Amino acid sequence: MKYKNTISILVIIVAILSLFSTSYAIFSNHGQGEYEYKSIYGESVSIYGKGLYVHDSVSMAAQAIAQDYVTLFLGVPLLLLSFYLYRKGLLKGSLLLTGTLGYFLYTYASYSFLSMYNSMFLIYVALMSASFFAFTLMMVSYEIHNLPLFFAEKTPVKFLGGFLLFVSFVFGMMWTGKLGFPLLKQTPPPEDLQHYTTFVIQALDLGFVVPAGLLAGVLLMMRKPFGYLLAPVIIIKEITLLTAMTAMIFLQIRAGVEIGSMLVWSIVLFNLVVIYCMFLVLRNIKEVKNHKSSSSLSL
Repeated sequence: MKYKNTISILVIIVAILSLFSTSYAIFSNHGQGEYEYKSIYGESVSIYGKGLYVHDSVSMAAQAIAQDYVTLFLGVPLLLLSFYLYRKGLLKGSLLLTGTLGYFLYTYASYSFLSMYNSMFLIYVALMSASFFAFTLMMVSYEIHNLPLFFAEKTPVKFLGGFLLFVSFVFGMMWTGKLGFPLLKQTPPPEDLQHYTTFVIQALDLGFVVPAGLLAGVLLMMRKPFGYLLAPVIIIKEITLLTAMTAMIFLQIRAGVEIGSMLVWSIVLFNLVVIYCMFLVLRNIKEVKNHKSSSSLSL
């Protein structure tokens, strides 16, 4: 299995560092507490004022802490479980591991570029780097042309691909509309920018996640070999992302941030449907009992 030892080392690094960084973030509570700060745009921003996210806004700190909870109690266990299945030579484990590493790459790229500078900065960079190289090695380790052979003929590719197209389109239009109109009208940026310099999450989504989701949906519906790899990876990424967004929304509401009910229920609904999509993918994978055959597929 190609790159097995290197991937194993990188996965262990990601697991250990993420356990440390999330635990510290959740339990750190030192500082003066909430206070007001005037941004460069003249807007008053409520700063969290304590713990690791002492210089982040109340809204962003609530989102980051929710993300830390999801990473600690969902991301890390899923990483270790998929790593165990991957080491056993199972395709399900390989796909789960690839998608989970995609989640860690996205998460710690956003932390590295978005969060206000804090004591975990170098840890974030190390996590971003380790997850990037592990994810890349996983992606190039498959023999793509063989992948369709390991999925059942009745795999609902139209439903799965259609859902990926729909979700990607919705998020693409949501972020484009949110950011596009102020740019066209040359008005001040949306209030969500607060005291930060730019929209990092929107840049990552519009630059990588949305195009990848659209591509995965089209390729899977056409039953192209690469679609059978990219679609499960994006679906796993969407599960962790939407679960994190769900947790973020409820923690923001708890912190007093107003969020529209339509957005709340849309995220929850998408989260449930994408979990069902992952169930369909895993149910339709045909594992190979012969190790020689399975090793010809990936890793």
